[in-house]
Order: sequence, then C-alpha cells, then structure tokens
Amino acid sequence: MHKNLRSFIKTLREENDLIEIEAEVDPYLELAEIHRRVIEKQGAALLFKNIKGSKYPVITNLFGTAKRIEIGFGKKPQELVKKAVEMVEVLLPPKPKELWQFRDLAFTALKLGTKKVRRAPVLEVSDQPANLDELPILTTWHEDGGAFITLPLVYTESPTSGKHNLGMYRIQRHDARTTGIHWQIHKGGGFHYFEAEQRNESLPVTIFLGGAPAMILSAIAPLPEDVPELVLASVLADGKIETVQNPIKNHHRIIAEAEFAICGRVPTKIRQPEGPFGDHYGYYSLEHDYPILNVEAVFHRKDAIYPATVVGKPRKEDFFIGDYLQELLSPLFPLVMPAVKDLWSYGETGFHSLAAAVVKERYAREALGAGFRILGEGQLSLTKFLLLTDKPQDLRNFKSLFEHILARVNWQNDFFIFDRTSFDTLDYASGKINHGSKAMLVGVGDAIRDLKREYNGELPSYIKRAEVFCKGCLVLMGNNYESDNDLGDRIAKSRKFDDWQIVVLHDDADFAKSADKFLWATWTRFNPSTDIYAKEMKIVNNHISYESPIIIDARMKPWYPKELETREDIAKLVDERWREYFPKE
Repeated sequence: MHKNLRSFIKTLREENDLIEIEAEVDPYLELAEIHRRVIEKQGAALLFKNIKGSKYPVITNLFGTAKRIEIGFGKKPQELVKKAVEMVEVLLPPKPKELWQFRDLAFTALKLGTKKVRRAPVLEVSDQPANLDELPILTTWHEDGGAFITLPLVYTESPTSGKHNLGMYRIQRHDARTTGIHWQIHKGGGFHYFEAEQRNESLPVTIFLGGAPAMILSAIAPLPEDVPELVLASVLADGKIETVQNPIKNHHRIIAEAEFAICGRVPTKIRQPEGPFGDHYGYYSLEHDYPILNVEAVFHRKDAIYPATVVGKPRKEDFFIGDYLQELLSPLFPLVMPAVKDLWSYGETGFHSLAAAVVKERYAREALGAGFRILGEGQLSLTKFLLLTDKPQDLRNFKSLFEHILARVNWQNDFFIFDRTSFDTLDYASGKINHGSKAMLVGVGDAIRDLKREYNGELPSYIKRAEVFCKGCLVLMGNNYESDNDLGDRIAKSRKFDDWQIVVLHDDADFAKSADKFLWATWTRFNPSTDIYAKEMKIVNNHISYESPIIIDARMKPWYPKELETREDIAKLVDERWREYFPKE
C-alpha cells in the first residue's frame, strides 16, 4: 500500500477524489470552516496550496469517506486480521498439516515492524533552532486557546522497558519553540511520561507529521498497552516502516518517510495551561494544566506537506477512522474477551460515551461478567454506558438494538450504576475532569414485554413537547436545568409516563427525530449517577433495584462547556469566497 503521504495523495488525484485549492486561505478559522462544509457533503480530500503566513501546503479530509479509507488500505488488512484469528483458533494445539494452510501469514510476518535506512527524505532540511511559527498550524474554533496540531503522531519510548508508543494527542503551539502535550489518563505516552517523572528524567518526544497513512490509524487504534503501534502500521501499510538515525544525540530514531519530525524533550514537573479546544464531542474541552514540550529541532522534506484534520460535532473525519478501526479489530475481541461475540462503540457519542456488545449467556448472569470484562479492558474502561444482549444484533442499528434490549431488561436486576469511576478527559458531564460514573444495561433472553409505540396522553403543564424516539423510549422537552433542576425526579414519580421504559429529558424534543442527533445530544450530556431517576429505587441485598420509567436528564447543565458553533463573520467570509475556492463548481 502507501509508503508515504505523497503516494496516497497521488492515488486520490488519480481517483478524482482530491480538490486542489489555489486561492489564499487563512489557517485561522477560515480553512477549518471550508473543511467542515466539504466533509458535511461527503466531499473530496482538500489540498490547500496557498496558506496565509506559511510556505507549506495543507492537506485535510484524507479519511472523510469510507471510499478513501478503502483507497488508503484496501481489504488486505481486514483479511489478514481474520486469517490470524482463524489461525489461533485452528492451531491450538498446533498440527503440522494445518500449519501449511497458514503459510502466507509467515511471509507477512517478515514484513512487520521497522527497518533501518541510512538516508531519509525527512532529513532534507534541518531547522535548528526550531521555529514552529513557520508551520501552518490551524486554529479551528474561535474560542480555542490557540493553534493546535491536529494530526500529530507522538512517538515516545518507555524509560524503563524501551517499548514504544505512537499516539495522537493534540498539540497546542505555545510559542516558536514550545508546545503543550495533551496526554490523557489512558494513553501510552502519558504512562511513559509518568515513568520519566518517577525517575526525575525528561522524556524525549518526536512529533511526526505525515508518513505512511497507516501510521495515523495506528496512532488512534485502541490497542492494548505495550502492543507496538508500528507493528500495526506495518500490517496496514503492507511493509516495514523505515527509520533513520536521529541527528540529535540521545534521541530515538526518526520515521524516514514523514513530512515533518518535531524533536524535543518534555521536562519533569512543569505544567502550563492548555486549551480550550473544540473537540470531537462537539463541545469545547476546557483549559487545564498539561506538560510542555521544549522543541530542539524541526526536520522536514524540502517540499513538505502539512497534514491536518478538523474535529467537532459528529460526524467528522475521526468518525470514519474510528469505524474502520472497529471493523478491522473486531475479530480480535472474542480472542481477548472470549465471552464477547461482537462489540461496537458509537462515534456519534464520541466513542467513549456509549458502547454495545453481544455476549454469551450460557448460564445465569454470564453477560454481567462479560460486561465487567469490557469495562476493564484498555480504552474500553472509559466507556460511560454499556448495553449488553445475548442475541445476534446489528449493533450499528441503534434503534433496533435499543428496542431489543428495552423489551428484555428486568429493571429490578439488570440495570447497574457505578459511581466514583474514571471518565474520559473530554467528557464534562460529571462537572469534574477524569471523574464520573458508569452504567450497564442488560437485556438478555426472550422479550418480557411489548413496548409502547405512541404517546397519546395529556402532557403535564411542566412539559412542552413529547416525541417518540423508538418503541419504549420517549423524549420530553421541559424547562431548562437552571430554572427546574429536579424536573427529572418529578417526571419519574408523576405516573404520567409509566408505560414507557426510558424517558429522556432534553432541551429540544427534535433530537428524537434523528438517531445520530439523539445519540450525540443524549450520551454526551448526562452522568449516570447524578442524572438518572426512576419511579422507584430500593436497596435489596445492597443492590439498587429500579422500577420504570427510567428518566435520563440530558439537558445542558450550567457547568457544561459550550457547543461548537461557527462564528458568524467566518461563515459569511466563506460564503462570499466559495467560488474562489471551488471555481469549477
């Protein structure tokens, strides 16, 4: 497949899936708004050739459609993963006869990992001292704390084991030689930095931009800790990743085919404010203190191309990347978690807010054990709400799945809320960073009820509208949280909605009209332990037993960060210049 970014761009051009924009574009807000409008229409990749204030062109929307994902990687990686899983299942215990049918995997294994080369395009130019102001780093939302590198491949090595991590952590430019580095609580680079601080040592870091497209996906992939991302990158790229000696002493090697390599060190015990940043949850993640990177040098190609992306309310480019990775890695889930048949996280909710699984229920409560296993596995441990069933379901079809579970759940036994757990750093529903709660909803076996399809009752005076989302689930629109913060509890005890299994309280009932909007507006706006109510709750043998309806208060709360919205003058500017960007439209 593609050895570097240029090979991918060349193929996109040949496939007529690349638009080259000659007009000058400002990396401050203007470029991001163009990108958002194009991806909304499932449009082509964009190569901005004339960037205000920088000599480097910018490429965005590389993976904004399923078609471009396939152009980038083809079917071979998925076939290889399936074949590897099949081999494990067939060859335990190993038999010589069966080994022969998997001989092609042995040849593939020879292509995995990295290989050393003596010369590399990325070392054509060396900027020492570094000047990050020359890079076309984007500001994508008007309340962002600054300009952010949005497709960084952040490479670190453990100071104790030497094992590497390639992660994607947003990078805020503080000045010409300093950046922030947003290591979240569940990230490998953050673990390496923790080790370095324990040893009172600075941590060498290289931020790669560009290179094989496979590296971008590998950096995002939710791999188990200590599984090397560059091995997955070589699987996706169908060949070893080339590395070259770093000209800086006591620094790790550099990816040879990258466009840029930003090299430096993260000192111990130093923190600096980072953010706000308009993130993929669709809100601003707020300002917090994070470590800094002191940049020593920037190496790059003579004609380097700067890759970037723009995140915001789903669905954006990261949504398609996330879905592809789930499809690629899904055959591995039963291997790692034997009771799990299928698993899906919903990109519409930012991935960590909601997941669903089909699990085994060969004996009573086995599904519960499978749920605990999921919530203890790597990045899945940050899942806020987990749905479980034991019958084959199309997990992508959320409405159908939700109805299936609501018809089967026994509220007295099958609903669990766990308080005082870790939260995704970007989820502010609890009002505390990294701290919140989780919920697990189990619906197994045969249906135990028929679900309500329509609402014909008279609405109480404190409810403005009611809309059915799906069978068993009703959306209500009431007063805002500040003026009526106990509305959820009153609805639960009102007996007006006893025929419904789940009632979601929203600021706008129109969220019920679209599965995508319902998923986003619901699961990003509640913390299970504080925003869920029931008609009755009682403690039986230290277990909380619920009686429906279950009310989810998904109204905006005063402590929530702002939704992402384009500034009016930027929207107007892009409207006026659209023909300049796309003269052939």
